[in-house]
Amino acid sequence: MGGVQLPFDKGEDGHSDGDVLAHAVCDALLGACGLGDIGELFPSSDPAWKGADSMELLRNAFARVKKAGWSVVNLDCVVICEAPKVLPFRNIIRNSLADALEVPLDRVFLNGKTDEGLGEVGKGKAVKAIAVCLLEKL
Repeated sequence: MGGVQLPFDKGEDGHSDGDVLAHAVCDALLGACGLGDIGELFPSSDPAWKGADSMELLRNAFARVKKAGWSVVNLDCVVICEAPKVLPFRNIIRNSLADALEVPLDRVFLNGKTDEGLGEVGKGKAVKAIAVCLLEKL
């Protein structure tokens, strides 16, 4: 999650390595500057992305954002899951994302929430991530 392996008996499932947080950050960055979304750049229909490292996808997306003349002012993320608890890993994940986005740690934040037993997430069958970023044109 966010490039950090969390100790847990379940794993992520996806065409790439399934890092839901890295994917949400990719979409936030790309969308904020009108460069599309992760599905356009790294489609699941393309076998080249099968099992891909999501943090590499994030670095690739961020390189496109930089090339278009944008820099990250801040990034706010929310991971919604019943388990594992995100709080004990918050700073490790923040550091991982800050490194990938080449920004100081104080520009990246992460919240962990639950769905209080509701829906697929609340039943522990899924994880959601939401990311919002502010970009600045250089």
